Amino acid sequence: MPIDISNAQNIARVLTEALPYIRRFSGKTFVVKYGGNAMKGDDMIQSFARDIVLMKRVGMNPVVVHGGGPQIGGHLEKLGKKSEFIEGMRVTDGETMDVVEMMLGGLVNKAIVAAINQQGGQAVGLTGKDGGLIRAKKLTIKGQDLGQVGEVDSIDPRVVTHLEAGGFIPVIAPVGVGSEGEAYNINADLVAGKLASVLKAEKLMLLTNVMGVKDKEGNVLTGLTVPQVQALIADGTIYGGMLPKIQCALDAVNSGVKTAVIINGELDHSVLLELFTNDGIGTLIKAH
Repeated sequence: MPIDISNAQNIARVLTEALPYIRRFSGKTFVVKYGGNAMKGDDMIQSFARDIVLMKRVGMNPVVVHGGGPQIGGHLEKLGKKSEFIEGMRVTDGETMDVVEMMLGGLVNKAIVAAINQQGGQAVGLTGKDGGLIRAKKLTIKGQDLGQVGEVDSIDPRVVTHLEAGGFIPVIAPVGVGSEGEAYNINADLVAGKLASVLKAEKLMLLTNVMGVKDKEGNVLTGLTVPQVQALIADGTIYGGMLPKIQCALDAVNSGVKTAVIINGELDHSVLLELFTNDGIGTLIKAH
């Protein structure tokens, strides 16, 4: 078989471009929120797992927080239970909470852990109940009771930092525990943002099924400062389902996280493309 010099040179250029970022990010923590909408099939999960393993191999400390809304909704549908949402939050009664824990803490979490381990990493699955990681309190929206839906009250990161130091990759399901030991279903974006703040992460990465924030002409915006994002919210450019993710990113950078980025997790190797290329692929937000 003839040697493809052109392809080899392209690979060399990619590695050369990545080198400064590998050097800069070595030893830094990255919180990666992996949304349920970005888990479409085993190939996509395996691609994500390879990215995470490579991050760890070059000296970075990835911490994965995952969602699983579509998976929860699909299982509830099989049980004949209709999902109800209030401002994007799933109303969670006791029966629904059982499904949330089974899907998030069980099937979805273990599928991601298994994929990372299969790619040569050492992942450990957790929920917020483990090691008192996520203390939660009941969330209400405009006085409406959502059942066992919670918000983060506090985070004790010691179990995460111990795993990081031991060479492990934490994979966290966003289930918190209340003061009476009760379980709470928490939005994964919120958990990822709070965790990034507590861990003083270099970057918060929010993987979803869109390319990022777009202007009114449909172009993806990046390199945004907090005031610029606030202006885009005020003029209606950012609206709807993007608002919670943007608010999570703003809260993180305002709390000391260096940058936050929203990227399309459906793209093959989206994490590596964002981290190790000069242009990146998503909407980057910084404090100023």
